Amino acid sequence: MAHQTFIKTKQTEGIINGISTQVVCTEFSNYIFIVLTQYGKIGTLVSVTPDTRCSDISTPLYTTKVLLGKDEAMTHVYAKNIAAFVSQEAGNRPVLLGLALKDCKAENIKTVKDMIKSCQVW
Repeated sequence: MAHQTFIKTKQTEGIINGISTQVVCTEFSNYIFIVLTQYGKIGTLVSVTPDTRCSDISTPLYTTKVLLGKDEAMTHVYAKNIAAFVSQEAGNRPVLLGLALKDCKAENIKTVKDMIKSCQVW
């Protein structure tokens, strides 16, 4: 019998500052894929990877790279803040993050993290 692997996916929807927001989390064998959208699209695609060369493995540094979309400073800050806790909880796996937000404010990060935790697949 052939070995089958299943891709785990969960999604949730909530309201952030009056805007409908969807989160989809998918676990692949080598990374976590998260889509955070208020447009129903993937948006800017950001790769967030832990730097294993860091001397303190318990608190790795993270490298962000915009693969598709607008390469703005706030995108890197938001992506690093969102993806760092996911990567740590998932055994320091890289995170691929799709961001399509109308309202990208720092005060919304806790709400976003709570939404992501509610559809945790790692």
